[in-house]
Amino acid sequence: MPEREPLAPAVAATRLAVRRALAPYAGGAVVAGVSGGADSLALAAALAFEAPALGIAAVSVTVDHGLQAGSDAAARDAAEACRAMGLEARIARVEVAGPGGPEAAARRARLDALRAAAAQVGARAVLLAHTLDDQAETVLLGLARGSGATSLAGMSPARRDPDGLTWLRPLLGLRRGDTLAACAAQHLVPWQDPHNADEAFARVRVRRSVLPLLEAELGPGVAEALARTADQLREDDEAFRDMIDETIEDIVEHAEAGIAVSVAALAANPAALRHRVIRHVVASEFGVSLTRTQTLEVGRLVTDWAGQGPIDLPGCRATRSGGMVVFAARA
Repeated sequence: MPEREPLAPAVAATRLAVRRALAPYAGGAVVAGVSGGADSLALAAALAFEAPALGIAAVSVTVDHGLQAGSDAAARDAAEACRAMGLEARIARVEVAGPGGPEAAARRARLDALRAAAAQVGARAVLLAHTLDDQAETVLLGLARGSGATSLAGMSPARRDPDGLTWLRPLLGLRRGDTLAACAAQHLVPWQDPHNADEAFARVRVRRSVLPLLEAELGPGVAEALARTADQLREDDEAFRDMIDETIEDIVEHAEAGIAVSVAALAANPAALRHRVIRHVVASEFGVSLTRTQTLEVGRLVTDWAGQGPIDLPGCRATRSGGMVVFAARA
């Protein structure tokens, strides 16, 4: 009997990560987003190996954004690779449009397609193939934009959305080199997305220039350090969200065309919590995000009010009225 070829460490690592992520979904169904790149092919291969042992019906979904010539052929190749592994494979063709530029629009379309596929097959979870390198890039981009702790917390390994669907990133603790090695060991040929080499995109510049420069100048381990920072900030962010959820109902009330927040309650809280409450109220009521400068100006209505008038914000207006800060839709 021939000796079994030893399991490559990268393959073992991807399988273990996926097995741990799948454990709560035994006997159910999951969907995985598979572009055909190295990260998603490594995810698909691990999913195909681990899902049967847990009685999980696993479906791969390849989203064809139609943004470049040959995208349909690349999608077909990715789907065929998944079928060869034993997965049910689907292709979702989407239209990329809407605010925020092509990257943001493509992301929305992709997530909507994955959400729709999960609903069709009764899946409780969607697996995404982001790695530690993606996490490090996200943190650096957040730092460059001054986006605050919520952005710097990066991507969560598991996030449940308001519809009850859980988005899993089982490879978030692995490097991109691990997924490339896992593909090589399993004779999988990843698709090379031309957009991943297009330095018109900020994330590509971070990947190809900024992170390598930081590693060269500061020594190895920068990406891991950025990912650890994200983990720590995510814990802080979750704690703040719990605090906001506990207090928000006691300090807000409905107002004409909007919502009002108690000045005394806001003033009694530390600045970090006060500013988060302000951002949370505006985001929940009007669906917009405030910048740091806008948040501080609203905060001055609480801590440094000298009769100043309303503050115009995206989608609404903040006004000090007696003991309340009132957020109302702009006419």
